[in-house]
Amino acid sequence: MKPGMSLMKHYLQFKDLRAEEYAYLFERTREIKRRFKNYEKYTPLSDRTLAMIFEKASTRTRVSFEAGMYQMGGSVVHLTTGDSQLGRAEPIEDSARVISRMVDIVMIRTYEQDKLERFAAHSRVPVINGLTNEFHPCQILADLFTYLEHRGSLGPAGVDIGCLRGKTVAWVGDGNNMANTWLQAAEILGFTVHVSTPSGYEIDPAVAGIRSTGCYKVFADPMDACRGADLVTTDVWTSMGFEAENEARKQAFADWCVDAEMMAVARPDALFMHCLPAHRGEEVTAEVIDGPQSVVWDEAENRMHVQKALMEYLLLGRIGR
Repeated sequence: MKPGMSLMKHYLQFKDLRAEEYAYLFERTREIKRRFKNYEKYTPLSDRTLAMIFEKASTRTRVSFEAGMYQMGGSVVHLTTGDSQLGRAEPIEDSARVISRMVDIVMIRTYEQDKLERFAAHSRVPVINGLTNEFHPCQILADLFTYLEHRGSLGPAGVDIGCLRGKTVAWVGDGNNMANTWLQAAEILGFTVHVSTPSGYEIDPAVAGIRSTGCYKVFADPMDACRGADLVTTDVWTSMGFEAENEARKQAFADWCVDAEMMAVARPDALFMHCLPAHRGEEVTAEVIDGPQSVVWDEAENRMHVQKALMEYLLLGRIGR
């Protein structure tokens, strides 16, 4: 931990923060995004440096973190396993000890959650999960803010995360890192996830690390999962690292394509989300992702804004109004 820092926090999975911290983050996101849209300069992270470490390829994660850090006045160091010791023989613990002495905050996009946690355990600065096989908390942070923008309360009195309580999110597809993170968010914020996956691709509550099964329901038929949902969301059928399973997954997931019929049984004002990249005609039809209920482009942009708020919080603590 650097001199002057106290109560250092990492953000390795969604359950690392409490509901009231999320209310604060969404409030800060709203303000930071407002300034961005109004071309108001806001550089609270001047002279701070973000190290971005990529073992998995990225478009949205790299652009959102890099642009966001520059907009907040900071600088960025971009590392991959090909141009650093991370892909060679140096222990992850030693890399963490060295890198964290030279920068102020670290974002890692890697495979195993264990590798991320080992790095964080030996880091002197906050570490953020940019994606692992098990969790994708920054994406769900963006998804929830996007829902609040479109269907919640972002009024002058503050962000009302209470409007999420009792809502239903339909997850259609693979029981992957996104599904795990949705379960954590549901447990913390009081909504329910309707999960529908093909046989053999189910969620594992033990991996998700939830304490109660009351935050989700499992449906064999994706149509039943979507029935009455406030939000319908999905992901690619084959995530990075599972490319060898692509053909088998295409066959197994054939009935788990979010289409107009699924959206029709959801609530009339239901939104559609997708973390992208999307494959039209596989996990979602073009009619849905390009249709009026889709908010995927707002969702993608909001990655940058929520991550700016997150970095501000991890580095500076709470900012007074």
